[in-house]
Amino acid sequence: MKGTVYRSTGSWYEVKGTDGAMYSCRIKGKFRLQGIKSTNPVAVGDRVEFEIEKKGDEEIGIINEIEERDNYIVRKSVNLSKQTHIIAANVDQVFLIVTLNNPPTFTSFIDRFLVSAAAYQIPVILLFNKVDTYNDDQDEVVLDPETGEEMLAMTELDQVRILMQLYKSVDYECIAISAATGKNIDLVKEKMLGKTSMFAGHSGAGKSTTANAIQPGLELKTKAISIQHKQGQHTTTFAEMFDLDFNARIIDTPGIKGFGVVDLEKEEIGGYFPEIFELSQSCKFHNCLHLEEPKCAVKEAVETGEIYLSRYESYVQIVNGDEDNYRADKYTTP
Repeated sequence: MKGTVYRSTGSWYEVKGTDGAMYSCRIKGKFRLQGIKSTNPVAVGDRVEFEIEKKGDEEIGIINEIEERDNYIVRKSVNLSKQTHIIAANVDQVFLIVTLNNPPTFTSFIDRFLVSAAAYQIPVILLFNKVDTYNDDQDEVVLDPETGEEMLAMTELDQVRILMQLYKSVDYECIAISAATGKNIDLVKEKMLGKTSMFAGHSGAGKSTTANAIQPGLELKTKAISIQHKQGQHTTTFAEMFDLDFNARIIDTPGIKGFGVVDLEKEEIGGYFPEIFELSQSCKFHNCLHLEEPKCAVKEAVETGEIYLSRYESYVQIVNGDEDNYRADKYTTP
């Protein structure tokens, strides 16, 4: 029989057969001996072949083949740094949910995610969630740290607008949404028609709340933000796919704290930053890594503000294998 994996719990897989029925399946041990480096050889979204075995009155599916994947999105395993964890496979697009605070989503995390998705040809749309909660009060006055003069403080909505402009400038689609009020949820639904979409982001960013807003009655579990740490609490333990009633499928994933980039050579990484790739053609050396090399067009563009500093710093972190600074934000306007 053939089917698609809808849920993975680590050892059991819920597979939807071509007959529309759901089957509880296990995998044959040989999959773990075929050179697959990931901690989960079978991922949600995988197309598989399986057979039914009877044990007494119980029927169990045995997955014996994984069909070739169109793509997949992968990150470093949390506990085993030398191994990878495949979050989902055969994905048409990813919605990365970004929040300014409660919890904060830093540009270093966004950039790492975008690079990994681009490496596997998966389009990403950035959803800036919780815009109904951000202040737009222009009355607060602060001192300019350089001149000491009074100036109006940047509002939270100003910060969101700047972040959206940053990523729009490098050709990523950005949508401001509120899962709580329904703002632009219909627009997100339009982009999901006929596709398998994965929702990703930090715990507490609103993945499950957004999914519930897209299809009321889905009833994915949600939890409040931890006030003390301004971080979400994990509510989704395993990735799971759902059929929606408007010709779409959604993959809900566990919250991601950090996102280690894997399987990329240093020389490849610049190709997944569109603005760096474009300017690299003008560097003096064709193999320029844009670090210490002379006459580097990319570094010159950073100095003149043509390239955002935060994007360049993310690039440098990834090239240098710096895995400790995901949760730091240094974005500035050009």
